[in-house]
Amino acid sequence: MKTWLDRFFHLSERRTSVRTEALGGITTFMTMSYIIFVQPAILSQTGMDRGAVMVATCLSSALATLLMGLLANYPFAQAPYMGHNIFFAVIVCGVMGYSWQVALGAIFISGSIFFLLSVIGVWETLAAAVPASLKNAISVGIGLLIALVGLEFGGLVVDTPGVLVGIGDLTSRPVLLTLFGVALTSCLMALRVRGSILLGILATAALGIPLKIVRYHGIFSAPPSLEPTFLKLDIVGALQVGLITIIFVFFFLDLFDSVGTFIGVSAPAGFIKNGRLPGINRAMMADSLATVMGSLLGTSTVGSYIESATGIAQGARTGLANVFTSLLFLVSLFFSPLAEMIGGEYTEGNLVLRPVIAPPLIIVGYLMMKAVTQIDWDDLTEAIPAFLTIIIMPMTISITDGLSFGFISYSLLKLVSGRGREVHWLIYLFSALFILRYILQ
Repeated sequence: MKTWLDRFFHLSERRTSVRTEALGGITTFMTMSYIIFVQPAILSQTGMDRGAVMVATCLSSALATLLMGLLANYPFAQAPYMGHNIFFAVIVCGVMGYSWQVALGAIFISGSIFFLLSVIGVWETLAAAVPASLKNAISVGIGLLIALVGLEFGGLVVDTPGVLVGIGDLTSRPVLLTLFGVALTSCLMALRVRGSILLGILATAALGIPLKIVRYHGIFSAPPSLEPTFLKLDIVGALQVGLITIIFVFFFLDLFDSVGTFIGVSAPAGFIKNGRLPGINRAMMADSLATVMGSLLGTSTVGSYIESATGIAQGARTGLANVFTSLLFLVSLFFSPLAEMIGGEYTEGNLVLRPVIAPPLIIVGYLMMKAVTQIDWDDLTEAIPAFLTIIIMPMTISITDGLSFGFISYSLLKLVSGRGREVHWLIYLFSALFILRYILQ
């Protein structure tokens, strides 16, 4: 058995072993498994069945992670992206008013386009066209948006007449529970405890039970039915003109996150050879197919997680680590009562709060803020578009508008400063399309 595994995954060639890959796969799962509980809580706001979303999340993560391991032989685990789920639930279905079925259809189309471009290799041109400053700004802007949603879920910020938002009631039980979750998770991260976010979620939920904020439903049960979301996507509805921008945003967010993750986790592991990741096209195909699978099962964009770096730090070097991560996602199917407790709502006055799920959203927002240090703040033609991208996203609750302001201002400032040749022609095209979108609106 070891010989077969060695040949298939090239264990000896990459100087690793089955034991090391198992440890790496388990470590990766521990650091990213919070999505099992966060995803149903966020997507259920759209009317999707929470149990079905939980099953779709586990299945899509297991299948996509296994596909990446077998097709690309890299320890890049996959699951529904944070940020994309907020765009799906809060913006597309919430602010814009589209049904979750149509939103899933848009994700299916964006994933299919991504797969086609991965097969023919065009994705590299698109990824290279967008300047690093805007890529980093997009990550930071989405992080702030996620944090804002977390603050709202926890009751830390509330609607306040005259100033838009203000501080919540710091004496209320759900707000105090949220603060406890943020403090505990932060301390665990400072102590470098593996699975800090997951442990923080579980501890917050446990404390919420005696406070009568969380209702205990048990821990284990048979998996809920997938039927409420399986193949319920509306592809025809997603083809209407108004969704072109949404498909565009889903696609580019997926592309940027995938490329960023591959580069971010590959460099420390020594995967990069001559400035390039060997077999990256296979990795991109696995990543794009993950999104297609996720939309069919009933969840938002699925892609490679930066948390894979924790497994790599433990020695994971091949796709065998993904096999172990995938198995753990399948085992998680039997924890649906726990997901129901963690994602449950608590009503206080006119506020509907989710204090258990709020802390991980706030913490993920912090993690995505790190990219702000990679922006050249001394070059105004780079800094101002980055700033507009960052500030517009949370202030307007719109990733699309953040992209629009960033692309348009980048093109304008480069042109007026006599540096127009530094801009890829695709950026000018996207800027023109964004301007046309505003005119038509």
